[in-house]
Amino acid sequence: MVSQQRNSSDEPIHDTPHCLVVPLPATGHINPMLQFSKRLISKRIRVTLVLTRFVSKSITATTAREEEFNVRLDSISDGFDDGGMEAAESTRVYLDTFREVGSGALSRLIEKQSDAGEPVHCVVYDHCIPWCLDVAKKFGLVGAAFLTQSCAVDTIYNHVYQGLIRPPVTEQGILTLRTLPGLPPLKSEDLPSLVSKFGTYPAIFGALVGQFSNIDEADWVFCNSVYELENEAVDWLTRRWPNFITIGPTIPSMYLDKQFPNDTDYGFSIFKPMNEICMNWLGDKPKGSVVYVSFGSLADLGTEQMVELCFGLKNSGHYFLWVVRESEQSKLPYDFSSTGEEQKGLIVSWCPQLRVLASGAVGCFLTHCGWNSTLEALSLGVAMVAMPRWSDQTTNAKFIEDEWGVGVRAREGGGDGVVRREEIERCVREVMEKAVEIRRNGDKWKKVMKDAVSEDGSSDRNVREFVDSLIRVCLW
Repeated sequence: MVSQQRNSSDEPIHDTPHCLVVPLPATGHINPMLQFSKRLISKRIRVTLVLTRFVSKSITATTAREEEFNVRLDSISDGFDDGGMEAAESTRVYLDTFREVGSGALSRLIEKQSDAGEPVHCVVYDHCIPWCLDVAKKFGLVGAAFLTQSCAVDTIYNHVYQGLIRPPVTEQGILTLRTLPGLPPLKSEDLPSLVSKFGTYPAIFGALVGQFSNIDEADWVFCNSVYELENEAVDWLTRRWPNFITIGPTIPSMYLDKQFPNDTDYGFSIFKPMNEICMNWLGDKPKGSVVYVSFGSLADLGTEQMVELCFGLKNSGHYFLWVVRESEQSKLPYDFSSTGEEQKGLIVSWCPQLRVLASGAVGCFLTHCGWNSTLEALSLGVAMVAMPRWSDQTTNAKFIEDEWGVGVRAREGGGDGVVRREEIERCVREVMEKAVEIRRNGDKWKKVMKDAVSEDGSSDRNVREFVDSLIRVCLW
């Protein structure tokens, strides 16, 4: 069943532009593009969120009906309808197959929409699948790239694409990192790990550099960030692409401007949150007394690192709520597999992260520094202990500590990639017990994030500029 879209005044909208929004089929890509879709709908744009068939079936099985989201859903094949990305023998095989199969499937969907009297005017596509732009241009449609990482990280990958950074970074290259346009002085450890540890995930590296292969042909380039947060990088990227705009943070409205009362969560999740268990446990904890720990939906920590985390948290003396996916729980020491009051902790397989961060009980977020989690913490004014694992997380950690001043970075000590318990304890204690300036900065950035999406804020103006342009195209 397809839901009838309505605008914020609850009136049906028909004779308005129609956008297809096509994310990469992963939670960290779907959710921000879904939230952006909600913003477009509020400004009288019709939106169809295009998922792969496998993800669409999975979502249907694990979430409520699509009417909740007020976004119409449709699906295309990625060539792995029964197993999705995990059914492919490698990431490279998946991305290549998705391009080959998805190009035709997306073309047929555009034709189907036109035949049904719902012509498409624009394709907003995930930066990791730039072939969507080729499809859009084949039909004479507006094409808009959606960048799901920070502006700083996008700038770094563009420098790689242009040859200004040549991985692996040598001593000569480190000198170059101090003078890159749009960026603060960087060290090798501040680069995305796919650049600093070149060759670790070649298919993903290729996709992130390859996002620029045809981006000059895009009519718009959106980034899930905020101008005031990354103004130097944004200014540089805007000089590269005058149609580059920031449209973030893309988190549910009730945690920001509260324009949409029912927009309280993302709506899509591949895990089952333990809502009541988490919130009841937090409910009787003193204000700012809990360390919330989560490494996202993809992180695979080694057993040694899990043990160090356990004892670092325990030795800090603070309450902790730790998300450990079921597939990771066998790595916990025996006496941590079920937490009790003597450990002052609760371990769950998943939780409602936004609700947890917004609760007054949480005083610190020990995070892997994924971009979505970073934006959530910034938007809710929560101090962070940054413990990046890979990809863009290392760059995000640099900005969390040095540029935005909202946290401290827990660093590896012995060159073996493991952050030791003493370092974890030190960082948690510093943020929970001493970080007056960090909390002051957190309050500042919380206001900046809220203001950006509020009426006439920087991101709101940018979205409105895009919408007005699309309306002109539709009426022309």
